[in-house]
Amino acid sequence: MKNEINQPSIQVGISACLVGNEVRYNGGHTQSRLCLDLLSQCFKFTSFCPEVEAGFGIPRPTMRLTGDPTSPQLVFSNDSTSDLTAQLVKGFEKKLPEMGHLDGYILMKNSPSCGLERVKVYQPNGHPHQIRTAGVFAKALKEQYPLMPIEEEGRLHDDKLFDNFVLRVYAYSNFRKEVLEQPSLHKLMVFHSRYKYLLMAHNQDKCRTLGRLLGANKNESLEELTHTYFSSFIEALSKPASRKNHANALFHILGYLKGNLSSMGREHIVEIIHNYNKGLTPLTTPLTLLKHHLMQHGSAYIKDQRYLEPYPEKISPMVRYL
Repeated sequence: MKNEINQPSIQVGISACLVGNEVRYNGGHTQSRLCLDLLSQCFKFTSFCPEVEAGFGIPRPTMRLTGDPTSPQLVFSNDSTSDLTAQLVKGFEKKLPEMGHLDGYILMKNSPSCGLERVKVYQPNGHPHQIRTAGVFAKALKEQYPLMPIEEEGRLHDDKLFDNFVLRVYAYSNFRKEVLEQPSLHKLMVFHSRYKYLLMAHNQDKCRTLGRLLGANKNESLEELTHTYFSSFIEALSKPASRKNHANALFHILGYLKGNLSSMGREHIVEIIHNYNKGLTPLTTPLTLLKHHLMQHGSAYIKDQRYLEPYPEKISPMVRYL
């Protein structure tokens, strides 16, 4: 299956400093070449800086979080007496409901407003708590859109985290377009069918549970069923798949070539999958070989599996899952 895209159609929010806007406290930026050179080929970015939107000037004093890590206050680093939290919230609270069209969000790490996790919260003695937290805007964004894929730019330089984030963005977008626009049980089942092996690679228990949910549903309304499915689906994809689970999915897909390969050809693919599982080759090696044979001999069902290409190849990391 191909995900051909001529123009970026996946809309993703991003911290304004990451696209090169000079909105940082010092009047600078933290431009991300990963986002601008690679992800921009398939993502249409919508940039936003909550601190500028809240009226904090450029340049401005640095800010940090203080107090209780579960409910910290935003203050200027050189003046902890003024609570700036309400001002920051006022700057983004009307914007949050307008972000429902986004399929994902990329945030600036360590920021007291945009950091997704591991943001320091300082004690009165000037030392940070051991407990870290999310920035004020990042926390509100997660609460407003709990299923939306959200990630820090810094973590996207890890191939596994990059792959997982991008496939989740595409899965989130596909579900919204293919199911939520005009929900029906049939559309839910078609969607689940296409994502079966991707789900299997990420969470075999969730894959089986979701299948049973659709097959045995009798009491839930379509709205409830759709919400329950979508929540569990996103949760299943929330962590990168393990080599063991990938290998299991690959062997299942190989089964669809039964009768179309010589015994030698099958043994060759089995060996390559085992080598992948041992960490000797990247995922692209067995996957590319299987896709080659499936194009010739695979059924329409297996060719339509999004596991084979969860997002466009042009933005795949050079090596997947080394």
